[in-house]
Amino acid sequence: MSNNKYKILVIEDEANIRSFIETILEANGYQVLTAAICSQGQLMFTSHLPDLVILDLGLPDRDGQEFIKEVRKSSVLPIIILSARTQESDKVAALDLGANDYITKPFGTGELLARVRATLRNSRHSAEMGAIPGGKFVLKDMDIDYDKRMIMVAGNPIKLTQTEYNIVALLSEHAGKVLTYATIIREIWGVSDSGSIKKLQVNMANIRKKLGSKPGENRYITNELGVGYRMYEECE
Repeated sequence: MSNNKYKILVIEDEANIRSFIETILEANGYQVLTAAICSQGQLMFTSHLPDLVILDLGLPDRDGQEFIKEVRKSSVLPIIILSARTQESDKVAALDLGANDYITKPFGTGELLARVRATLRNSRHSAEMGAIPGGKFVLKDMDIDYDKRMIMVAGNPIKLTQTEYNIVALLSEHAGKVLTYATIIREIWGVSDSGSIKKLQVNMANIRKKLGSKPGENRYITNELGVGYRMYEECE
């Protein structure tokens, strides 16, 4: 049944890239809507309510970041950024505004499809997580019980400070998504001063040690250098 297909809105001004993405997604069973400019994308977003948006940042009429700001006022709809801007600061800014992931141009078919699948899976997962009291998160041999605020590894309870637990819980609620340093700091401490990064790194080092990860080994949480942290997904 065609109405069970995920609906993806692609906002990209370069016609060849737009049709390339459309072709790949349609061949893989997605329903695709396209827009060449930001204002057109906003109209289509409002009228069609897609499941996912793939958004180019450098649009002719407005910067794609404006679109993210607009959407985030009312919706948690997943957004993947498509960008020729390779500067870390651009990626960080887009993620901080609420984008779920980014793909740097040029990109391959495999990467695009993998990111789309992961982002759709995460958004479904977090919607379900929010609806279930008594939520639990399982990753390899680690279990998080949100109600009891308890973390077990291989059946043993892990003694974390309040702050350490809050960081792990936050990352697990967004598993598979990179959270920037600023996002984590804002959620945990409610401030964003540069000195907090050091504080976050110290907490992360303690968390890793307590969870039994050896130096250089990322069992549960990986550091996206210069950007932030990401917890692996349950099935990665």
